[in-house]
Amino acid sequence: MSCRLRGRKEEWDVRASSLARNTFNPIRDIIETLRIQPNPNKSYIPLSVGDPTAFGNLQPSENIIDAICDTAKLNESRNYGPTIGHWDARQAVAEYSAHQGSVTADDVILCSGCSHAIDLALSVIADVGQNVLIPRPGYLIHKTLGEGLGIIIKYYDLLPDKNWQVDLESLENQIDENTAAIIVNNPSNPCGSVYTRQHLEDIIDVASRYRVPIIADEIYEHFVFSDHEFTALSSLSKDVPVLTCSGVTKRFLVPGWRLGWVIIHDRQNILRKEVRNGLLSMSTRILGPNTLMQKALPRILKETPQSFFDDTMRFIESQARLAYTELKKAPGLRPIMPQGSMYMMIEIKTSSFPKFDNELQFISQMCNEQSVLCIPGKCFNYPNFMRIVLTVPEDILREACHRITKFCEDHILKQHLKKMDHDVVSIVNDEKNVKSKQNLLKNIT
Repeated sequence: MSCRLRGRKEEWDVRASSLARNTFNPIRDIIETLRIQPNPNKSYIPLSVGDPTAFGNLQPSENIIDAICDTAKLNESRNYGPTIGHWDARQAVAEYSAHQGSVTADDVILCSGCSHAIDLALSVIADVGQNVLIPRPGYLIHKTLGEGLGIIIKYYDLLPDKNWQVDLESLENQIDENTAAIIVNNPSNPCGSVYTRQHLEDIIDVASRYRVPIIADEIYEHFVFSDHEFTALSSLSKDVPVLTCSGVTKRFLVPGWRLGWVIIHDRQNILRKEVRNGLLSMSTRILGPNTLMQKALPRILKETPQSFFDDTMRFIESQARLAYTELKKAPGLRPIMPQGSMYMMIEIKTSSFPKFDNELQFISQMCNEQSVLCIPGKCFNYPNFMRIVLTVPEDILREACHRITKFCEDHILKQHLKKMDHDVVSIVNDEKNVKSKQNLLKNIT
């Protein structure tokens, strides 16, 4: 005779955790639900991929490759390391980040890419039921990570007619007693904005008055065009604690190598030991990032020549000017010239395209006809816009702009023809306007 096992269930009941159920990536969901069937007669041009290496035209500097190859031969590049990162790698990041203010190796925690750095910062700075403010439009990885943790996401607006500056009134209105942090993304994905020193000081002033810390997503630091200058938000803060998230992904053109960091800026010791210890504890969840990259990091950060960065930015700025010039010719579109990063936001004047109910339909049909895919503004919580990436080769970007313009011309023309057909019918039905009918038909043909 067998006895009933203690705790035994009558039926299987295995469910996903609340973290898994609450984690949702809107970009993936929106892109996967688009009805995309690229035109087989045209080469496919994905202006949707936020990877500067995707087309192979942008390559990392030779010294970066050499550093990795040399380090791979070392036994210590294969060992587990400290969960917050090796000291020499953290010290290299501290020296590289001197523009952010006073930084020591003890202020640096190495992560598996910038997205992991943001995840770490959110996990420690906010609790379930608290809220975090993120920009609109904005890169919704902040939303994906926050909501998975049970954090409420609220939005403050950016101003497209002011180079996507923060609407300070909107920012202030979103803050309440449960606000745990403000996320500031500068330079911006998807907007390409680069905030001035004065504007950053205005943002800090709001955070200071309401006693709210800032998470600074600065993965595009130094990724700025001529006549603009990057200023680290942390370098301006006198009292507001700032957790700065960055990494090697974009500037060094190695997104797949997954190394980022969180830097703690806390001049008035407001975070005390609790937050620092929390970051240390959370870093143990993955037992530290890629050791091979860590051991190569000091050489990468110190030896990569400025000429490499300058060449990269000259190319991307040239691409931005090309896209802006060409897409200004597209009827029904309004491109907004970026100041940095590697993206451009383009307004779709949907009233000019009544056939489409929203930008998702516009973008789907454009891909079906012209084989060019852009990211819908809905992916950034900003409808009636689309985002293009600027890192593709020049000839491909030029062809993409030509196709986008052609698509706009085709569909605006159809709208006008439809109206003209309606006028023809009206005139035909009016026997007294035979001459007008003939003139109109002549114009159409």
